[in-house]
Amino acid sequence: MPAIFDFVHSAFSTGATDLLLAEDQSPRVRINGEILVFDHDPLDRACLEDFWRDCNIDSSTTYEADLSWIAPDGSRLRVNLYQSLGKLCAVLRPIKHLVPDFAELGLPQDLLVNWLSHRSGLIVVSGPTGAGKSTTIASCLDWINHHYRRHIVTIEDPVEYVFENDLSHFSQRELGGDTMSFPHALRTALRQSPDIIFLGEIRDEDTAQVALRAAETGHLVLSTLHSPGATETLERLINLYPADQRDSSLQLLSSHLIGILTQRLLPSTSGTLHLVCESLQNEAAVREWIRNRQHAEIRDFLNRTETPGNVSMLRALAHSAIHGFISPATARAAAPNSQDLDRALRGYV
Repeated sequence: MPAIFDFVHSAFSTGATDLLLAEDQSPRVRINGEILVFDHDPLDRACLEDFWRDCNIDSSTTYEADLSWIAPDGSRLRVNLYQSLGKLCAVLRPIKHLVPDFAELGLPQDLLVNWLSHRSGLIVVSGPTGAGKSTTIASCLDWINHHYRRHIVTIEDPVEYVFENDLSHFSQRELGGDTMSFPHALRTALRQSPDIIFLGEIRDEDTAQVALRAAETGHLVLSTLHSPGATETLERLINLYPADQRDSSLQLLSSHLIGILTQRLLPSTSGTLHLVCESLQNEAAVREWIRNRQHAEIRDFLNRTETPGNVSMLRALAHSAIHGFISPATARAAAPNSQDLDRALRGYV
């Protein structure tokens, strides 16, 4: 076990975002999106068994677990334990106290400040796993914390950032330790005098319905979805609602959705990672298109509009490539349609 403590300190003090441990293999770290081998002998099963026990998980009866773990130095980490071909594994990620601001992350600050200034409504941050959705949400909540006097209730699985109260007051609740399910925690949160609710992920019918009702009843709700674009996020949200309630849910969504921010983290020309964002702001004609499920019109609007707050992933990728933040090849590989991206790079979009 002391060896694992050393890995944790060494890995995260050098800028790694993840530490990967596997039985009979040398540890690995993720730095700037790439997996690198840690300079250490392979870990034996006894070492991993000790770590699982320290996480209060019995490897003989449990195959996988997602939890938070406190290291001997007091730092908190998000830990996923699992087995691969019968061998014990773990992935560790630090739970951070220092939250990066919008400028540091490369987020659209004016747009987010506008969205976060609403007293009620739904903001969704979407993107693939590893796109930085949780960090973006944390940055948003931290901005609110320093600008408004609000009660912010978070429901997470597990907690990834620990906030210190400034103007706002935080109630951070972790699945498994503080509550048994997202739907139950979300329903009870409505009785905890919240102004703002952060739901770690909209993952099923129950959370989709309660999140929308919370926005309708005067709360600002922030959440995430695993989807590659704004229209795909809308489609996934809509499909979570029961068929017999879909029309009423579309009406509520069109009225109370504030906006969708979809993001990708891509290799930059400087060797780090560059954030590329698609944004859809729900206003004017967009409301009617959402209500009528006219997603093709929304996609076309994002690609051609010059309206602030509405930027397609295609245009964002082209902008990043033209200004040298990412290579044209990287932009092309990430584009929804490579031919459209080529035209955009030539200035046709």
